Amino acid sequence: MKGESIGYIRSAPFHSMTQGKIERYHRSMKNVLLLEHYYSPDELRERLTEWVAYYNHQSYHESLLKVRPADAY
Repeated sequence: MKGESIGYIRSAPFHSMTQGKIERYHRSMKNVLLLEHYYSPDELRERLTEWVAYYNHQSYHESLLKVRPADAY
């Protein structure tokens, strides 16, 4: 992997079939965040930060063959 560059893939905007992974990420985030009430932007920001850390470093992903995203990266 070392020395490889990251390339761009263009796809149709707002189309869940072509934007599947990011759409699923957003749906997962939304489902967790809607379970609670947030009374300030800072409280919401803190919870988002916690969720992103959990998603990237603790949860295993089936699409990555049961590996955490941080480990796959």
